[in-house]
Amino acid sequence: MSDAMKILFVSSEMSPLAKSGGLADVVSALPQALRALGHDARVILPLYKQIKDQYHDQLNFMSWSMTKLGWRSMYNGLFQMEVNGVPCYFIDNEYYFGHDGIYLDYSFDIERFAFFQRAVLDVLGERLDFHPQYLHLNDWQAGAIPLLLEAHYQSRGYLLDLKTVFTIHNLKYQGIHGREKIQDLLDLPDAYMREDTFLKDGAPNFMKAGIVYANRVTTVSPSYAEEILLDYYGEGLNHVLQAQSWKVRGILNALDVEEYNPKTDPYIAKNFDQRNWRKGKAANKQTLQARLGLPQRPELPVFSMITRLVSQKGIDLLLYIADELLEQDIQLLVMGTGDYLYEDALRAIQDRHPDRMRAIIDFNEATSRLIYAGSDIFLMPSLFEPCGLSQMMALRYGTLPLVRETGGLRDTVQPYNRYDGSGNGFSFSNINAHELLFTSKQAIDLFYHDQASWGRMVRRGLTADFSWEKSAKEYLKVYQSIIDQG
Repeated sequence: MSDAMKILFVSSEMSPLAKSGGLADVVSALPQALRALGHDARVILPLYKQIKDQYHDQLNFMSWSMTKLGWRSMYNGLFQMEVNGVPCYFIDNEYYFGHDGIYLDYSFDIERFAFFQRAVLDVLGERLDFHPQYLHLNDWQAGAIPLLLEAHYQSRGYLLDLKTVFTIHNLKYQGIHGREKIQDLLDLPDAYMREDTFLKDGAPNFMKAGIVYANRVTTVSPSYAEEILLDYYGEGLNHVLQAQSWKVRGILNALDVEEYNPKTDPYIAKNFDQRNWRKGKAANKQTLQARLGLPQRPELPVFSMITRLVSQKGIDLLLYIADELLEQDIQLLVMGTGDYLYEDALRAIQDRHPDRMRAIIDFNEATSRLIYAGSDIFLMPSLFEPCGLSQMMALRYGTLPLVRETGGLRDTVQPYNRYDGSGNGFSFSNINAHELLFTSKQAIDLFYHDQASWGRMVRRGLTADFSWEKSAKEYLKVYQSIIDQG
C-alpha cells in the first residue's frame, strides 16, 4: 500500500453540492480523508440544475459524446471543478438533470440514473483525465455499474483492471422497475436477466446488482452489516447478502469534526470544550429555552430529537409515551418535517404541554446546532439505523444519546453501567415504547442524582474521536483486499 491508490466515487449526492441525507456527507468527507492519507480520490455525480446554477462560473467543460440508452442516443456532457480540495466530475444532460430536485418521480428516477450509470462508464478512458483503479459506488443509483462493467466492457476486453466497491447506505431503497424497460435501457442480454443475477422476484433490482457483481460490498456500520443478513432488516435481499457475505463488511461512518465543533461553532450561544463544558452548555440551554419560548429553568433536563418524521425513526414509540414522559420534570424538543400525521401529533402534544414541549416542524441549521449544544439528552429510538450521525453530533456537543440498540447506534453508544460508571449514553433493546420510557426515566434519575457520573459521560463524548481518518484507513484495507485476493 505504499503506492497511491486511485479511487473514483460514483454517487447521486455530495455535500454541499446536492444533499438529501447522510450519503452526501459521506461522499464529501471520505474522499477528503483518503486524499489526506496520500491517495487520489475523486468524485463523479450528475450535474443537477442547482449545481449548474450556483457554480456555473467554476465549472469547466471537458468534452461531450452521445450515450446509448435503449433506442435513443443521449447527450453526455462532462464537466469538472474542485470542491474542498477534491476533483469532481459531472455528467450533464438537461433532460435528466435540469430539474429543481435531486430526486423526482420514482419511475423517471430509474431512467435518469440508468443513464447516469451508463454515462459514467462511457467517460472512463480517453474522455476522463483520470484512470481509477477502483470505482466506489454508492446506493442503488450506482448499483448496476459492476454489472454493466462486466456485460459491456470486461467481457469485450476493456477496463479489465478496474475494480468495484459497492456501499449500501440504506438497503430499503433498491431501484426496482419492470424487466422490459430496464433490459432495454441497459442493453442487457437475457443471461443477465435471471434470479441469480439482476432479477429479484422477476424484476430488475439495482441494489441487488451491486451486491452480486461488485468485488466488495460495504455498509456504514459493523452492526448494520450483521443485521441485513436477517429477515427483519434484510428488505428481501438478506438471502442474497448471505450468499455474498464473504465480501460484505461494515465500516462505521464518521463525522466532519471541523464542521461540528462546539469550540468553534458560530451557530451556538457560547463555545466550549471539555474544560468549560458546564458553563458552555448552561449558556446554550438558557438561549435555547428563551428562543423557543420555554420557561428558562436551567435545572431541568432537556430532551431533544432532530429527525425526519418517518416511521423508521421510531416516532410512534415517542408519541405513545410522550404524555407520560412529560409528567416528569423535563422539557422536550422535537425538530423535523415529514409525515403530516406525525407533524400534527407533535403539535397536539405541544398544545397539551405548552410549558414543557416544543414541536419545531421545520429544519433550521442554526437552531439545530443550538439544540445539540443546549440539550442534555438526545433521543434516537430508531426501528433501524444503518449508521446515524446525529448521535455522534450529540456526543460532540456534550449531549448524551438515548438510542435503540440497532445498526450504527449500537456501535457508537455504550449504555451507562451504574456498577462501574462506564458508558457514554443510554440504550434499550426492543421496539417497545415502554422500554423507551423506562430508559428515559433512568436517564432523568441519573441527571438529578448523580451529576458526577453524568459529567464523566459528557466528557467521554466531548473527547471521542469521530474523525474520518480511521474509517478511511479501513476502506483502504477493503480496496487492497481485492488486489491481494488476485
